[in-house]
Amino acid sequence: MLDELLIQRLLPSYPRYRGNLPGSPSPAPPPPLPPELLGSRLPPPAMELLAAALSAACAFDQDGSPGQLTRPPPAAEETPAAGTAAAPPAHPMTADSWRNLIEHIGLLYQEYRDKSTREEIETRRLQDSQTDPEETSPSEETPSEAEHTSTTENKAPPQINLLRNSNSRFNLWQDLPEVQNSGVLSILQPDEIKLQEAMFELVTSEASYYKSLNLLVSHFMENERLKKILHQSEAHILFSNVLDVMAVSERFLLDLEQRVEENIVISDVCDIVYQHTVNHFSVYITYVSNQTYQERTYKQLLQDKPAFREVISQLELDPKCKGLSFSSFLILPFQRITRLKLLVQNILKKVEEKSDRESTALDAHKELETVVKACNEGVRKMSRTEQMISIQKKLEFKIKSVPIISHSRWLLKQGELQQMNGPKTSRTLRTKKLFREIYLFLFNDLLVICRQIPGDKYQVFDSAPRGLLRVEELEDQGQSLANVFILRLLENADDREASYMLKASSQSEMKRWMISLAPNRRTKFVSFTSRLVDCPQIQCVHPYVAQQPDELSLELADVLNILDKTDDGWIFGERLHDQERGWFPSSMGEEILNPKIRAQNLKECFRVHKSDDSQRRKLGSRNRQ
Repeated sequence: MLDELLIQRLLPSYPRYRGNLPGSPSPAPPPPLPPELLGSRLPPPAMELLAAALSAACAFDQDGSPGQLTRPPPAAEETPAAGTAAAPPAHPMTADSWRNLIEHIGLLYQEYRDKSTREEIETRRLQDSQTDPEETSPSEETPSEAEHTSTTENKAPPQINLLRNSNSRFNLWQDLPEVQNSGVLSILQPDEIKLQEAMFELVTSEASYYKSLNLLVSHFMENERLKKILHQSEAHILFSNVLDVMAVSERFLLDLEQRVEENIVISDVCDIVYQHTVNHFSVYITYVSNQTYQERTYKQLLQDKPAFREVISQLELDPKCKGLSFSSFLILPFQRITRLKLLVQNILKKVEEKSDRESTALDAHKELETVVKACNEGVRKMSRTEQMISIQKKLEFKIKSVPIISHSRWLLKQGELQQMNGPKTSRTLRTKKLFREIYLFLFNDLLVICRQIPGDKYQVFDSAPRGLLRVEELEDQGQSLANVFILRLLENADDREASYMLKASSQSEMKRWMISLAPNRRTKFVSFTSRLVDCPQIQCVHPYVAQQPDELSLELADVLNILDKTDDGWIFGERLHDQERGWFPSSMGEEILNPKIRAQNLKECFRVHKSDDSQRRKLGSRNRQ
C-alpha cells in the first residue's frame, strides 16, 4: 500500500504554482519537490503518484489562465508554515497608469479622513448588531468577512466598501482595471485581498495628504497678498517647517509608488514606512511642537489684522478648498502622523502571524509610536511651561513657599471644592456655613490647597506630595453629604497627617477628583493592561476636545475600554490603540454591546502591542532581579 497519508499531508503545504499568469514573459520551470521528500524512502510508485499530484496542483490551461485544481482546497488548519507566504504574481503596473490614478484622486485629505472614519464606525455598528453572540467565537470572522469565505469554490473578492463612492474618485485596490484584468482576484485568498486593500489605502491616502499639503503651500503660504500682510516672523510661526514636511511626504510617496508599480499585488509597505519613519519623520515633531504658538498666532492675526482676516476668508472660498477652513490645512501634519500609525495597525491586524510581514509591521508601528509620542510631548511641553508660569504668578504662600515651576512638573487638575468645617452632627449639617470654598491645584507630583483671594490670586495654606495622598468615599448619608469624600494627607506642609472632608458639585466631579488625587485607586472596571477577557467598551461617534487636563480628546472611531462611569453622564476610559486615559461625556460614544466584538477588539490590540508587552516583561524581570 502506498503511503497516501504522507502525500496528503505534504500536498496542501506545497506552494501554489503561479509562474504562467497572463502577462508573464515565459513559462517558469516547475517548482522543486518539498524538502521533506528529499532523501525520502518512499517506493518509486509513491514518488510517481506524488509527482503527478503536484503537477496537477500546479497545472495551467494552454491559454495562460489558471487551470482547475485537481485537489480540494486546503483547510484553514493546513496553511503554510508561519513566515512563509506564496510569492505574489509578477504583474507590474505601468508608471503612466499609476500616475493617472494618483492625479485623479479627487479627495483632499480632510475629506478622505472623514469618509474613512465614518465607514469604520458604520462597519463596527453592523458587526455589533448582526453578529450572534451564541454562534460566533472571538476567533471567527465577522459577518462582512464570513459572507465572502463561505465556500472556497466561489472565491469572490471581499466587497470592502471603504471610500467606494462613484463621486469620490478614490479607488479601491480591487477596483483597479489592472487588478481586475489580471485574474489575481480569483487566485488570492479573501484575507490577502483585505490585506492588499489595507496597504493600498496607506499609499493612496498619502497621495491625498500630499495633495492637501501642496494646496496649503501653493494656495495659502505662497499667496502674494498674504505675504505682504504677514511679517516674516509671523509667517514662520504660522507655517513653520511645512516645506520640509511636504518634501518628506513627496519622497515617501515616490517610494510607495515605486513599490506599487513593481507589482499590482503589493508585497509590503511597512518596510518603507519603517525606513522613512527612522530617517525622515522627525520633521513632524518640529512642526507639531510648534502647534501651541501656531494656534495663538493665528487667533491673534485674525483679531489684530483685518486685512489678514479678509484674505484668508477669500482664499477659503476658492472652490479648490472645497469649503475647508485654513486651520484644517494647518493641522494636517499632526493628523497624518497619527493616522499613519493607525493604518499600520490595520495592516498588522491582517498580516500572517509570526511572518516576516508581521515583524516588519511591528517594527514600523513601534517607530511611528515613538514619533507620535514625541509629537504629543512637544505640544504638551510648550503649553505646560506657559501654564506653570501663569500659575506661579497667581500663588501667595501663607506657609513655607514651594517652588512650582519645574521641567518635570505639570498640572493634572484644578478647581473649586467645598471644605466641611466643624464636627459632623445633625445640627451642623443643617446649615450651609458648614462648608467653605477652597481651591486645589493638583500637579503630577504635588497638591497645593488654597483659598481664592481678591485680584485673581490664591493663598496657599497647605500642600503635600501626590504620592502621600489617600481618598475615601463616604457612604450615602443623605443629601447634605452627597458627593462628599475624605482626602488624607499622610504628610502635609507641617510634616504631620491632615484630613479634609470635601464636597464636589456632582457625582462625576467627585469621582474625577478621587481618581486624579489617588491614581492607584481601583476603578469600577479593569484596565486594558489587565488582559481581562471582557470589559465594557465604547466607540467614539462624535469628536471631543478635552476641556480639562484630566479629560481625553477623542477622534471618530476611537475604541475605548470603560474603566468607570457616573450617573450624570461621564465616562473614564482607556483608549485601546495607545492606552491613553481620561474622562469624556458618554454622549460622545456608543457602547459596543456584543461581547465577541469586544473580545476581538482586545485580541487585535494585544497583537499590535505585543512588542510593547515583551519589553515590559523584560523590564519587570530586571526590576525583580
